[in-house]
Amino acid sequence: MPKLKTKSGAKKRFKLTGTGKIKRKHAFKSHILTKKETKQKRNLTQAGLVSDADTKSVLKQLALK
Repeated sequence: MPKLKTKSGAKKRFKLTGTGKIKRKHAFKSHILTKKETKQKRNLTQAGLVSDADTKSVLKQLALK
């Protein structure tokens, strides 16, 4: 069986933590920022974790499982 290729879009968007969880960035932080509150922009800056429901899909895109 050949090697699986990683989806290049997923490669750019997700990183694995040391414990095997998947880090992600929040959406809605790239443009049209003038109408968003400072608190909202500050909270969107922090990284989040991929939910358990989506973990299997993301790992498949990263060719890990």
